[in-house]
Amino acid sequence: MNPDAATIAAGAPIEVDLTPVAEGQDIKVFWRGKPIYISHRTKKQIEEARSVPLASLPDPQTDEARIKSGHEQWLVVVGICTHLGCIPIAHEGNYDGFFCPCHGSQYDTSGRIRQGPAPANLAVPPYQFVSDTKIQIG
Repeated sequence: MNPDAATIAAGAPIEVDLTPVAEGQDIKVFWRGKPIYISHRTKKQIEEARSVPLASLPDPQTDEARIKSGHEQWLVVVGICTHLGCIPIAHEGNYDGFFCPCHGSQYDTSGRIRQGPAPANLAVPPYQFVSDTKIQIG
């Protein structure tokens, strides 16, 4: 038996099977009524995210602080722009990350703000790996 829709909307944890997500692909799920992007990053995307000097970031945070150790290829972020709450588009913009077309905020492949009016990085929701191919959000 699974929790009903009202319980899930109130914040019950959800499990997501990562098996069908190909390298370089993003999926969007919903948790607590918020869009959650799960990105299966390529080696190139990881290298690009890790090569950015922290001093150049408006909201400095390492890529390693935004992912789970041993699962560097997976990025899990709340898909809500930190400027005015719009929904950014994955794999768009100058940094192959997320682009918010409403006011031009651009995030990199680690979900960090790189350009535009957004004051902060995309939030990382509470999540954990329950197996190599499944995560629990919440």
